[in-house]
Amino acid sequence: MKCQFDYSKEVRWERNFLKKKCKEIGVEKEFTEYQMRLSANYVGVFLLLHLAFTVLHCVLLLTTCMDRDKIYIDVGFYTVSAAVVTLILWPNANPSCVPKLRCKLYLPSVLAVVFMVFSDLSLNLYHYYMDDWIIGSFFDTYILFTIYMFLPIPYILPPLALGISVSVLYTSYFVIYLASKHRYEMANVTHFNYMSVELSHQFCLNLYGTFFRIMREIIVRSSFLDRQQYVMQDIWLRSARAQEKLFLHSILPPQIAQPIQEDIRNRIKFSEKHRNTPLNTRRDRIMAIQIHPDVSILYADIVNYTYLTTTLTVKKLVALLHELYARFDMAASRYTVQRIKFLGDCYYCVAGLTRPDPDHARCCLDFGLCMIDNIREVRAKEKLEIDIRVGVHSGALCAGVLGAAKLQYDIWGSDVVIANRLEGTGVPGHIHTSERTLQMVIEPTYTVQPGTEKARNDPFLQKHNVVTYLIPPNVKPRAVIDLDFVSVRIIDSETELEQQSSVGLELREEFQKMPVGPVSLRENFKEIFNLWGKNRHKEYIRTRPVIGIYLLHFRDPRLEYGYMHQPDYMLKYSILLAWVFGLTLSYIQYAHDTGMVKLGIIVDGVVILSLSILLFLTWYKKLCFLRYSTQDHKYSRISCCLFRVAESIQRSLIKRIGIYMYTIIAYFGIISVMLMDCDREEYEVVHIESKLYHYEPDMNMCFHPWMLTNMMCLIIGMSLIFTRIPFMMKVVVSALEALTYMIILFFQYGYIVHHSLTTNPYFEAEYAHCLLVIITLLSLYFKERQTEFNNKINYKWREELLKKQHDALIADQSITILLHNILPAHVANVYLTSLARHELYYEDYAMVAVMFASLHNFELDLPNLRVLNEIISEFDRILSYYRDDYLVEKIKIVGCTYMAACGLDLRFSSVISQERTTHESVIQEVLRARRSISVFRKDKFASSEKKEEVVFVLTTFALDLMRTLWTCNNDYKNLPVDRDVFSADMSIGISSGEVMAGVVGASQVHYDIWGNAVNMASRMDSTGLAGQIQVTEETAEMLRKYGLECNYRGMTFVKGRGILPTYFVGIDENYEFKYIYESRHQDSDDSKSKQTSSEKDA
Repeated sequence: MKCQFDYSKEVRWERNFLKKKCKEIGVEKEFTEYQMRLSANYVGVFLLLHLAFTVLHCVLLLTTCMDRDKIYIDVGFYTVSAAVVTLILWPNANPSCVPKLRCKLYLPSVLAVVFMVFSDLSLNLYHYYMDDWIIGSFFDTYILFTIYMFLPIPYILPPLALGISVSVLYTSYFVIYLASKHRYEMANVTHFNYMSVELSHQFCLNLYGTFFRIMREIIVRSSFLDRQQYVMQDIWLRSARAQEKLFLHSILPPQIAQPIQEDIRNRIKFSEKHRNTPLNTRRDRIMAIQIHPDVSILYADIVNYTYLTTTLTVKKLVALLHELYARFDMAASRYTVQRIKFLGDCYYCVAGLTRPDPDHARCCLDFGLCMIDNIREVRAKEKLEIDIRVGVHSGALCAGVLGAAKLQYDIWGSDVVIANRLEGTGVPGHIHTSERTLQMVIEPTYTVQPGTEKARNDPFLQKHNVVTYLIPPNVKPRAVIDLDFVSVRIIDSETELEQQSSVGLELREEFQKMPVGPVSLRENFKEIFNLWGKNRHKEYIRTRPVIGIYLLHFRDPRLEYGYMHQPDYMLKYSILLAWVFGLTLSYIQYAHDTGMVKLGIIVDGVVILSLSILLFLTWYKKLCFLRYSTQDHKYSRISCCLFRVAESIQRSLIKRIGIYMYTIIAYFGIISVMLMDCDREEYEVVHIESKLYHYEPDMNMCFHPWMLTNMMCLIIGMSLIFTRIPFMMKVVVSALEALTYMIILFFQYGYIVHHSLTTNPYFEAEYAHCLLVIITLLSLYFKERQTEFNNKINYKWREELLKKQHDALIADQSITILLHNILPAHVANVYLTSLARHELYYEDYAMVAVMFASLHNFELDLPNLRVLNEIISEFDRILSYYRDDYLVEKIKIVGCTYMAACGLDLRFSSVISQERTTHESVIQEVLRARRSISVFRKDKFASSEKKEEVVFVLTTFALDLMRTLWTCNNDYKNLPVDRDVFSADMSIGISSGEVMAGVVGASQVHYDIWGNAVNMASRMDSTGLAGQIQVTEETAEMLRKYGLECNYRGMTFVKGRGILPTYFVGIDENYEFKYIYESRHQDSDDSKSKQTSSEKDA
């Protein structure tokens, strides 16, 4: 079994990859500046936290200590230390004052750490020599968290070196100095277990800090690159739209160019709602189809195209593609190959299509080799790592014109798909051809190699029994086509340099606007006080940030849901840290195991084994990538299974939460074993006897409280740093952990904790333990709050980037449509001269009704093409009755959508009369409408209402289309052959207003209409319901003037316009209009009948 190994998504979250990416695109300097701004924000958070911690510590000392004279020196030391640290770091908290020299960043941080360590250890020495107090300290944990999380020391190694120095200093002080100077013997204190536990704790703290630094850099770099890509995509989009506008305005005058742009974009967006078939087969549907049984199809795709789009500027990329395709087009003409079109980096063509050629297979193969030679020359000339894959297949296809207006020539068929699959499964620089094509070559002279493994495993190729071969390029390149590349350049070098400078300036401005953290305290108070008053609350709702202040949740539930269900490509790092913490906690428990609990070893073994399995599952894919990334490797069935399990865990939020909760429960299982291993009553007796009889008790008979508190701090840290777990859940779990532990300290093991080492004279040990837990929880909360903010901002930018990419794709597609569909090739050549401009035609109309009618549940495969053609033919037959009197004009077919308009003929200047109308529906509906109008209006039509009558006529035509489709449905249901082929329904949208019509081209014209009425009619159709005619509010008012019922549907979201009221035209079950007059009479008759029946009952 062979599985597809894909590590591309995971590698995007690797620190080295992101760092290399920043250097490649030239934003490393800007990233460093942004990181300095982030560091300034971190320092500001730390100063507020440190001042709050100092105040809390001093208040507890002053309120809980019995002998305040002993602790005044402590309060003074802490106050002075906080003031000095604030003065030292204050310049780093101001982004405008952040120094750019690295030494100036290191020096304040090192001084602050040295002063904090010096103050802490000096107090210990002071109380020992002056008061004979042996006190401990929790400042080692606090200082290490500060170094890694808040101090503005860049990179990873400098804070790691400073953290290790602090750990070595504290470990040396408490092991060597206290052991040699104080009441414990050196041999007892330096026992292997005691030292190893202390070293394990320091190791875990430094590992935790390093992990946080790496994760923060990954997240920040990813956010920064996403922002850069977002800005570049926005710049490209504006540039693409400017090119589109410039091109369109050079064809048509500006007053009709804008409706054309909007119409093109609207049609592209409409086609995206039907994703079962490609866009190019959905736009303009079939009027005529031809079957070509003997042709050769070639598909070519540029390799490394994505790399080009990220490394080249838009202008260079466009110029390069223009040069390549110009070469290909000239070579296609040389080898008598008909180019169909090219889409982005894909170029496909057919030999033997326009003119039968018995050697069409050779033409395609020679053309493919020429394409390879051409791209070789361009690669050598431009020094770019590009190549091309070519797939060639011979067979039959269907070719035709899609629609009556804006013609688009395209090809369909299974052999076309085979050629496309051959290209996709091919090898760069080779032609991947089928056996059938080689058999059709007359006197072949090619070097042939076996096909690719991908082709042999391709399901579609297997289904059609396609045997493939590779044709390598010629040793001596063929003669390539010479081009005048000066004409290919879009803009000159001076303009390009100016635009590059403008892009760089815009990028720098956007980077300076990037947020560095959640809202400030000022915003917190503003949120609270803005809740007063209705007006203030409404104003606040409109202006409040998209992310919550405290728990950092998205205000939009859809964003929050999408964020939480993201894959976690950094899960392996969280599992690695959890595994190390599990080993450390298990070792500490084992080192202090007294043998009272027999299950201790079993619990440790289960925890280590389970975490090791998770570690192997999450790291196996990365290890395979490191081992086999530079070579092809066939993975076994077991490896494929492991890949799928790891990917399943990464993608599933529920599974990650399960692993997260299991890890926390496992940690608490280890702590529970330690608590159960302690006999509290025996400890109290031994401790009291040691005081009475003056002997040193065995301190290993129960757990060491400070060791347990340090373990608890590690567990809280692990609970908060676990990646891609909902922030609210992590905060709640961590708070419950801290609360549970403090309850245990005060109530269940209060005696043991009370007689443990304290941090200040007369300061109860319980408060010292709780203070360490609280400051750890708060520090890690604010740290994780910053990380979560960066994560959510990154996600929000990524979503906005996808929208920008979608808009950019629409702009790119609209440019392609303009070049290859609005104007045919020979007309485009004429357009370049002034003659084309003189032949343009356009006309303005004050009132035109526009209709869009769309078929639903209609698959556009080959059997359905004939059915669709028959339905459109029936629609056209109905249209002929309206078109005879120049009333309704068919515009085009877009996919399964039929577009028509009424009022485009200039001779249409009077209202419809019975004498002029020949179609039965028009006669009937006009007579009924006028009877309805005469009930509540006795005056004659005004001139404006004469123009509005086009709305009524088009609505009548729409009703006839619904009747026709109903007839077609019934007919096809009675045919057993087509019963499963056709099952369609139709929604119709109608709008009216000002419209402009124009003819583009000289010898082959294209007629179309544009305007807001067209756009709104399309939206009425796309947002409508099957079996209904949906109209705008203005159109509904016009129809009501003619007596038609228009039922209010509700407020409907319309793209580009927002939420608007829409209406359904009243239609009964017999496909007849409901008229206001008739409805009133019906209601009156119903009320009279009810009154009569009630009188009879009485």
